[in-house]
Amino acid sequence: HLGNPSRALLPGASISGGAAGSRGSLCWLTGLSALSLYQLEYFGQISIGTPPQNFTVVFDTGSSNLGAFSLLCIRPAPKRPEPDHSKFQPTQSSTYQVIGTPFSIQYGTGSLTGIIGSDRVVQGLAVSNQQFAESISEPGKAFLDAEFDGILGLAYPSLAVDGVTPVFDNMMAQNLVELPIFSVYMSSNPESPQGGELLFGGFDTSRFTGPLNWVPVTQQGYWQIQLDNIQLAGTVIFCADGCQAIVDTGTSLITGPTKDIKLLPRAPGLLQFAVECSNLDAMPELTFTINGLPYTLSAQAYTLTYADGEAFCTSGFQGSDIPPPTGPLWILGDVFIRQFYTVFDRGNNVVGLAPAVP
Repeated sequence: HLGNPSRALLPGASISGGAAGSRGSLCWLTGLSALSLYQLEYFGQISIGTPPQNFTVVFDTGSSNLGAFSLLCIRPAPKRPEPDHSKFQPTQSSTYQVIGTPFSIQYGTGSLTGIIGSDRVVQGLAVSNQQFAESISEPGKAFLDAEFDGILGLAYPSLAVDGVTPVFDNMMAQNLVELPIFSVYMSSNPESPQGGELLFGGFDTSRFTGPLNWVPVTQQGYWQIQLDNIQLAGTVIFCADGCQAIVDTGTSLITGPTKDIKLLPRAPGLLQFAVECSNLDAMPELTFTINGLPYTLSAQAYTLTYADGEAFCTSGFQGSDIPPPTGPLWILGDVFIRQFYTVFDRGNNVVGLAPAVP
């Protein structure tokens, strides 16, 4: 976990404002369980209130609200030790304002309920009067076991529960960023001391190679784009006539319709499936064609490795049947973003993609 975000995060990488944007460091979650899965989740630190109360959050382009666990958080008695979450304490902040509107947010792996409050939020840049969700109930097991304290949504305002203005929209409205964009880098090196980088107001050319390919957003809710097709070993197997996908930093894997996921290498069912680590070199490449260009994942890229004495590998795919009218959708989660630096451009409503530097 990182220290106070006002300090230098790593040599040569400090948080700063201005034309270059505000730079915040992310770290990946390790030690999730007895089986340590590298690169499962990326998260970083923000503060809420005056004086600042620090929270570790997932920066999620698949939702739009900022939610923090509240001091009044109610949860079932755990059957085993659980992470000690930081909880927001409204009475300790001189800038807190109670809004009081009830809310309920449903995520893919759980839900949060509580009330809306307002306060100063800092993630490199200081956002004033930011409304956020104070969770007082966490029924989803994913949140009970999580190593993070909340979720900071970076999708479009149309997804925001209770009409709350998202953090990045307030950054733009308060003239805190010179450019209406933010960018995400997720390192694929599990030995790196810095898991990645979230950059508000710009993008970092040292993090990718070649030009950015700008892909139009097809629907402004999620960061939704058009896939031309999906190829396995050079043969089109899915989306021959095109299909829709969302680029989602809050999803660890690549998900797609169950009937399609079952056809991917060694996929017997809905969930992640075991792969022989020694067979990776012989497994086929998977290519997403987006806006006329190929985005190819090797077997090493779409496979996750557990460490528990000896290596154990699973694929980075999962079946997920999203019903109409929202779905069906493919979700390009962290497995994809690790390989391709991603720029989210609200000014032009496009997503920029380029090969990430390892």
